[in-house]
Amino acid sequence: MTPLPPQIRRQPVERAFHGHVFPDPYEWMRDKESPEVLEHLAAENDYAEASTAHLAGLRETIFGEIKGRTQETDLSVPNRRGDWWYFSRTVEGGAHQVFCRVPAATTGDLLADWTPPVVEPGTPMAGEEVLLDANAESEKHEFYSLGSFDVAEDGSLLAWAEDVAGDERFVLRVKDLGTGELLPDEIPGTFYGAFLSPDARAVYYTVVDESWRPHQLRRHVLGTPVADDAVVHEETDPGLWLGAGLSADRRWIVVEATCSEFSEVRIQPVDEPAAEPRVVLSRADRVLYEAEPFLLDGRELILLTHDHEAPNSRVSLMDPVDLGRPVAEVSLRDVVPASETERVNGCAVTASHLVVSVRADTTLRVRLVALAALTSDPAAAPVEPAFDEELYTATVSAAEHDAPVVRLSYTSFTTPPRVYDVFVSGATGDDDALPAQPVLRREATVLGGYDPADYAVERDWATAADGTRIPISLVRRADLDPSVPAPVLQYAYGSYEHSTDPAFSVSRLSLLDRGVIWAVAHVRGGGELGRAWYEHGKKLRKANTFTDYVAVTEHLAARPDVDEHRILVMGGSAGGLLVGAVLNLAPEKYCGALAAVPFVDPLTSILDPSLPLTALEWEEWGNPIEDPHVYRYMRDYSPYENVRPLPYPPVLAVTSLNDTRVLYVEPAKWVASLREATTSGQPVLLRCEMAGGHGGASGRYSQWKDTAWEYAWVLDRMGLAGA
Repeated sequence: MTPLPPQIRRQPVERAFHGHVFPDPYEWMRDKESPEVLEHLAAENDYAEASTAHLAGLRETIFGEIKGRTQETDLSVPNRRGDWWYFSRTVEGGAHQVFCRVPAATTGDLLADWTPPVVEPGTPMAGEEVLLDANAESEKHEFYSLGSFDVAEDGSLLAWAEDVAGDERFVLRVKDLGTGELLPDEIPGTFYGAFLSPDARAVYYTVVDESWRPHQLRRHVLGTPVADDAVVHEETDPGLWLGAGLSADRRWIVVEATCSEFSEVRIQPVDEPAAEPRVVLSRADRVLYEAEPFLLDGRELILLTHDHEAPNSRVSLMDPVDLGRPVAEVSLRDVVPASETERVNGCAVTASHLVVSVRADTTLRVRLVALAALTSDPAAAPVEPAFDEELYTATVSAAEHDAPVVRLSYTSFTTPPRVYDVFVSGATGDDDALPAQPVLRREATVLGGYDPADYAVERDWATAADGTRIPISLVRRADLDPSVPAPVLQYAYGSYEHSTDPAFSVSRLSLLDRGVIWAVAHVRGGGELGRAWYEHGKKLRKANTFTDYVAVTEHLAARPDVDEHRILVMGGSAGGLLVGAVLNLAPEKYCGALAAVPFVDPLTSILDPSLPLTALEWEEWGNPIEDPHVYRYMRDYSPYENVRPLPYPPVLAVTSLNDTRVLYVEPAKWVASLREATTSGQPVLLRCEMAGGHGGASGRYSQWKDTAWEYAWVLDRMGLAGA
C-alpha cells in the first residue's frame, strides 16, 4: 500500500510589502512550541520513513561501507605549542574526539624537537594526559557539540564551550590542567571562539543579541562573578558580525566587526585590558580587511590584508601612526600586490615569515614570504610548495609564531587528507640542517584497499547564456565505460564567496563505486574565480547563480558519458535555495532533488529583522525592506513564492528543529507547497532531525547514518538501489 503524506491544513495569512500581497497559508508552522507543529513534523518523518522503507537494507549497507572504510580508532598529527604536543584521538564506538597531550622535549636540535612523536591509535603514550573526553561528555546529552577549545599559553588551563541542544548557544567552562579540577567559573550563552589571555588570568568570549548576532566581546577575570565581566567592545550595527582573537605574537587583542563588504578592526594591548581598543581603518572607508599587529626588526607595524583599490585583495604594511586615519591618507607598502587573476584569501605572520593563502586557477595554495625580504631590495620571491595534482586544496592548519615549521593541510577529490610540515628557512641560523621540501607527516587511512588510481578527476567548462564560462569538477570511477551514459549527482553552493574546493570524501565512494559521476558546478556567487565571481552572483545579480547551474546541467546532459535523464540536483543551506530556484526554472531536467537545511523562503526571513541573522544577510541579498526593487528581484527567484503547477521531480528536504541559521519552517512550508502544486505525482519528502542544528545530528555515527539515508534515496532516484 502506498503511504499517504500528512494532511496539512491551510490558514489564511498574508504578507504585504511595497504594494505586493503574498498569501502564505503555511506560515502557521513557524510556531516551534506548538504541539500541532511538532506533531506535523513527526508525521512528516513517519511518511519519509514509510515511503523509503524499501531502502532500509541499502541504507545499512552504505552505513557499513562508510564505517568500514573509516579507521575508527585514529588520531590527529600532534601539534607543538610551548612545552606540549597536542592531538586528538577517536576510538571505535565513540562519536566524538578525545583531546590529549604529551610533554615535548627541547634539546636545541630543531629538526628533532619539531618532529611529532609517533603516537599509535588506541595506545596511550607515556605521560599522556586527557584534556577533554568529548565522548564521555556527550553521553549525558542527546546532542553535543564544541564551540571553543583553547589551552593557555603556559599549558595550565583549558577553556572550552559546549552546546547540548543544537542551537549554537554554548556554556563556557575552564579546567585546571594541573589538578584536573573544574574552576567555579561557568558562563552560559556564549558564542564560538572563546580564548584565554596569555597570562591565563582571564578568558575572552563573545555573546549574541536577540537576533543571534555576536555583538559583544567580554572579558572574564577568573575567580570573579560573571556579572562583573567587562565589555571590551560592543558592536551596535545590526549588519556587522563581531569576532576577536589574539595577534600571532600574543601581544594584542584583535577585535573585528565585519560583513561581506567591509570591516572595522580594533586593537588593544594585551597588558592594558582597560585601554580603549583603537580603530585601524574606519568602516566609513568601506574597506574589507584583516589586520595583524607585529614586529619587523623591532619596529611595530600593522599587516593589512585588504581590498582597497584591489578587488582580489592585497597585503600591505601600515605604520601604527596612521591608525584611524582615512585610508586615502594612509601610506601603504605592498608586500603582496593586487592581481586580476589571483585572490588573496588571508595572511598569517610568524617570527620569520608571512604565510599567505592564495586562490589561483580556482584552487587554494599557500605561499611563504620571508620577513627578511620585506626589508631587502630586491625582495625575494614568495615560495609555494608544489604538489602533483591539478585540482587540490592546500591550506594552513598551524603557523605558531615562534615555530620553525608551518603546518599545511592538503587534500583533493581522490587524495585523503594529508598533513605536511614545511620547515621555514630563516627561522634558524642552521637552515642547511632542515628539510628543503614539505615533510609528509600523515595521510588519512582509508580501509578496504582504497586506491586513488581507481578514480578519475576532470575539469570541464560550461557556457552560461551571457557567454561566461563556468568551471565544473567531475569525479568518477576510472573504469567507467565512457560510451555508456552514467547518472550524475550535480552539487553546488554558490553564495557568500564560499568555494566548493577539491576535498576527499569517504562517503562519496559509495556513490562512485555504484557508477555515479559526482559533478560540482562552480557557479557565480562562490569565490572560485576571484571576487568578481562572487560579486556577479549576489544581490541584484543573484539569478546568475541559478542560471549558471542550469547551464552546467545542459552542458553535462549533452556529453555522451552522461545520462541526461538521471541528473540529480543537490545543495544545502544557501545551496538549498539554489536547489529550490533551479527546480522552478527547469524541473524537467532532474530525476530528483536533495535539499539540506534549505534556505527556500529567503524573502519572508529577510523581511523580518527579529529573525536570526537577518540584518547580516542584507549585504548578501540586498535589503528588501527599504528597496522595492530588491523586494521584486528576490520575489522573482524565491523558491517558496514561485512554486506553481510544474512537473517537479521527487524531492527530499532535510532539516533540524533547532537550526538557528535556516529555520525548520522554511523547508516545512516549501515541502507543503510543492506537494500541493506538483503535476508529476512524484513524492516530496521532509526529514526533520528533532535534536540537531544546522549541521544535523551530532556525532560521526549519526552523521554517517544520515548520509547513508540520503545517498540511498539518491541511488533509488537514479535506478541504482540494487547496485
